[in-house]
Amino acid sequence: MKYLLEGERTQRLLFRKFTPLDYTDWLPFHQNTASSQYWSGIPKDPKTACEQQFKGIFKRYNNDQGAMNALVDNKTQALIGMCGLLVQEVDGTEELEIGYSILPKYWRSGYAYEAAKKCKELAFKKKWATHLISIIHIDNLPSQKVALKIGMQIDKTTTYKNNPVHIYRIDR
Repeated sequence: MKYLLEGERTQRLLFRKFTPLDYTDWLPFHQNTASSQYWSGIPKDPKTACEQQFKGIFKRYNNDQGAMNALVDNKTQALIGMCGLLVQEVDGTEELEIGYSILPKYWRSGYAYEAAKKCKELAFKKKWATHLISIIHIDNLPSQKVALKIGMQIDKTTTYKNNPVHIYRIDR
C-alpha cells in the first residue's frame, strides 16, 4: 500500500495499520472537546465523529490514498496517536500531506514531532514527493509548532473543507 509506514519505528513509536479494535482506544480523542476545537464540520457526538474518522481511514487504505498509521508505544503497545502521509487536494492541486493527531493524555510529549519527522524522512528517502505539506487550521498553534519544528514554513493561507488554514510546506 502506497505511502503507508506500517512497521516503521522511531525511538518510542511503532507505526502500524489501524484495526476496528482501535476504535475504543481512539474514542477519548473525540470525547475531549479541545481535540476538535479548531475544526468545523466534525460531528458533535464523539461516537459519530470517531466512526466517521475510522471509515475515512479504512477507505484510504482500500483506495491507496495514503493513510493514517496508528502510533503505538514500542514498549507497552498503547495507542498514542495517529500520523501518516495523505493524498489531498488543495486548491485544485494534488498534494502529499503529513497529518498527525495525538490522544490528549499524550499531548506535549513530543510524539507528534517524532512521528511527523519520520513521515518526512521516509517520504523524501523513498522519493514519494518533491515536497510535502501540512494543512493546519490558522488557530491551531500546537500543530503549527510541530510543522515548523520539522522544517516546514507557511506556503499560503487558504480555505480547506470550509476551514481557514495555513498550508505548511517543505521541499525535498
